Amino acid sequence: MTETEDVLADLTEPQREAVTHVDGPLLIVAGAGSGKTRVITRRVAYLISLGIPAPSILAITFTNKAAAEMKQRVGTAMGRSIYDFGRLDQQWPTICTFHSLALRILRHYAERIGLAPNFTIYDSADQTRVVKEALKMLDISSTNFAPSAVHAAIGDAKNKLIRASDYAATAHDFYTKQISRIYTKYQQLLTQNNALDFDDLLLKATDAYRAHPDVLAELQERFQYIMIDEYQDTNHAQYVMAHALAMKHRNMSVVGDPDQSIYGWRGADIQNILDFEKDYPDAHVVRLEQNYRSTKTILAIASKLIAHNTQRKEKTL
Repeated sequence: MTETEDVLADLTEPQREAVTHVDGPLLIVAGAGSGKTRVITRRVAYLISLGIPAPSILAITFTNKAAAEMKQRVGTAMGRSIYDFGRLDQQWPTICTFHSLALRILRHYAERIGLAPNFTIYDSADQTRVVKEALKMLDISSTNFAPSAVHAAIGDAKNKLIRASDYAATAHDFYTKQISRIYTKYQQLLTQNNALDFDDLLLKATDAYRAHPDVLAELQERFQYIMIDEYQDTNHAQYVMAHALAMKHRNMSVVGDPDQSIYGWRGADIQNILDFEKDYPDAHVVRLEQNYRSTKTILAIASKLIAHNTQRKEKTL
């Protein structure tokens, strides 16, 4: 059995159709328990088996745990042990989260885009401390403007690619004007400390795209095949970041299910998956409708309930 045949072994016809689609945009509508992780990992291995250079493949998922599992599965599918999927200059597929990818881009191109290479990433505790410091410096009550709520507002703005200066321009009532002042001071303090917060990673990466077309061109040439898991959970910043990378070669493959969108509260935009065929009118669509996880009774009840949703991609489990 050849390497390619081995990669395709034990796949259903829809799974095989998704795995073997090579060039052009691809939307995989994958219901719960339909084997989407298997499809993504086999697709990575399949592309490599065709002779496509491994470093040109980028697979993005949403958690470090999911990324680690995907690396393990790709290694198994390729018949190799776990290896380093880490730096941008390594010779393997890049498999990571959006934030990890953004961090690698910023570290790799730091000097070219005006960042100190040794910048620090602030965790939640650090971010809360800086918000409190900003409140104190501006003499704003932390009772009326709880640090957690302020940081959530700033994070929401960054995930929508609204910078401090942009936020100030649209702040018209007392609350948003105060948030704008805090946001501006917060960013000043981060800069003074040579630090970025978690949400800055995506914002700064998209800033680098816009301000440094040469950097974007290099990344577009590097990542010629892009796959995104849980696409229904992407926010605006992630959407912009991914589509900019895919603009040249247009080999964008996304896997998701609008019925499983549960992260609207943290900025996820379900329209990203609903509008994929508008973004890519020539997209090939594959539906994975065989569930391997639940009983027929559970599936029947779930399907009847979810059918009342208005924003969804039709499928039958």
